[in-house]
Amino acid sequence: MIAPSMLSADFARLADEADVVTGPVGEGADWLHIDVMDAHFVPNLTLGLPVVESLLRATEVPLDCHLMIDDPDRWAPAYAEAGAYNVTVHAEAAHDPVALARNLRAAGARAGLSIKPGTPLEDHLDTLKHYDTLLIMSVEPGFGGQAFIPEVLDKVRTARRLVDTGHLTVLVEIDGGINADTVEQAAEAGVDCFVAGSAVYGADDPLRAVRALREQVVRTSPHRWTNA
Repeated sequence: MIAPSMLSADFARLADEADVVTGPVGEGADWLHIDVMDAHFVPNLTLGLPVVESLLRATEVPLDCHLMIDDPDRWAPAYAEAGAYNVTVHAEAAHDPVALARNLRAAGARAGLSIKPGTPLEDHLDTLKHYDTLLIMSVEPGFGGQAFIPEVLDKVRTARRLVDTGHLTVLVEIDGGINADTVEQAAEAGVDCFVAGSAVYGADDPLRAVRALREQVVRTSPHRWTNA
């Protein structure tokens, strides 16, 4: 799965930017990744709930909302209620992540848990049993265009092993520095969903960039995506 990050899109033309990566089924974006930043949990301020609500009316591509915010226990369920397909909160910010996952699911969304590059995966394995998605950050959250941190792939490999052996049932997602030079490393480690910002929206043809990333993934691990 390829999830273009709208953090790298033109904020003045978000509906159009969503449209250019849609494409035919199976060729365009699987999800649209929306980075919500509050200038507290991370230093930047980006999109919020009103913009997400507008995008939901403008596109049929499922929205993958990544909430880099303080107090997600209070604010995250509203994104699920609005119609976001996947709502991801940070393990470092949630007060009661198990209850929050339950609330997100009750509101109609998949529940995602994200961890920063320096956060040990092992500390959250019990919590992840209540979640649908694990988002592993391969850069420090808060800014686009950062360099990929390869050390996080050890966490990806661990998560992949736990999923493959039935100990977890999460989709493994990665976010940060994903491009033509790094996507194959992430695929080999066991990622299911690849968030790509500047690699897509910095390209002359964003839809072609999505297709090219997917082709690299399939070539890298064809046995895993044969019938995807």
